Amino acid sequence: MPTTTHNELLHNVALSLVPQIGPGNFKNIVSYSGSAHNFFNMTKGRASKIPGIGPKLLELRSNKDTYLREAEKTIREANDNGIQIHSYLEDTYPQRLKSLPDSPVIIFSKGNIDLNPSKTIGIVGTRNATAYGKAVTKKILEDLAPYSPTVISGLAYGIDIEAHRAALQFDLPTLAVLGSDLKKIYPASHKRTAEQMMENGGLISEYRLGAALNASNFPQRNRIIAGMSDALIVVEAAERGGALITAEIAYSYNREVFAVPGNLQSTYSEGCNNLIRSMKAGIYIGAREIEEALSWNKEGGNPKADKKVFDTSGLDPVEKQIIEVLSKANEIEIDRLSWETNLPISVLAGKLLSLEFSGIIKALPGKKYRWQPDKRTFI
Repeated sequence: MPTTTHNELLHNVALSLVPQIGPGNFKNIVSYSGSAHNFFNMTKGRASKIPGIGPKLLELRSNKDTYLREAEKTIREANDNGIQIHSYLEDTYPQRLKSLPDSPVIIFSKGNIDLNPSKTIGIVGTRNATAYGKAVTKKILEDLAPYSPTVISGLAYGIDIEAHRAALQFDLPTLAVLGSDLKKIYPASHKRTAEQMMENGGLISEYRLGAALNASNFPQRNRIIAGMSDALIVVEAAERGGALITAEIAYSYNREVFAVPGNLQSTYSEGCNNLIRSMKAGIYIGAREIEEALSWNKEGGNPKADKKVFDTSGLDPVEKQIIEVLSKANEIEIDRLSWETNLPISVLAGKLLSLEFSGIIKALPGKKYRWQPDKRTFI
């Protein structure tokens, strides 16, 4: 998939600025039109035939020049501030978010940042972290450091900022998902940590430069933390709060969710204990839980050892095609696999199920698949 040109990005950003066009409507429009540019320039009659496009949206579309000027300003200001803009149609866009129905269509990022690392771990918790919670957060990342995951959190007070600081301490890349635009570090007291993260990670946000800082932004951004995480660990949480919202979202996304058990008399263990009791989270005791759940291998091992040749003679041509693509990728989403193999998802789903039953591939959370990690080589 080629990188988005300036003209394509301009029209994508412009379409995202149109009122009443949320992520679902945006993706539907691009799917039917072929591109945001086509939508803005097609006749009113053709545009009216797109499902979900009513008279109000057609009227808003007529102000396309206004949205294009605003989009140009957004792109120029982003460039001036070292901020990258990623459309969901680009390879640089977080692929973990792509299959989610409510994922943002535009992501802003800043830093030395890889939005598609091979391993990610989300860590969230209460803003009122106890000494126990801070110590546990540090221990979690110390234990996970050999696996070299990218650590994702929200730069908030409490567990979030402890996670980012521990990641820096153990030389792990770390991403902060902000509820503000990337020029407004919130809270401001964490600006120094945010700057330190730029060399090995950075900041991401769905909010364009100059967007209002609203309280609703923060629970909204939790879906990005959840979606970006292969596994989410809740360290401390009260009976209600943002960390539990993030855990619920991660659970709904079919991500692995873990909670650190705590003192039954501690207010900030109620949320974690309830997640475990309701079976929406596994008990986090150590890095072994993550390794087993996600089939992670420690960095620095010898992946070339004990390789076995895999005989494809028993597979049909379509299965061989699927395996060839999977054997070259660490893991891949079904939508991406459909694009790579040029196979309809309806056909792909049946073949993937058959290959999974045969033990050749492994299904992962988030509709992703992986070549079974048994050191086999495709020939």
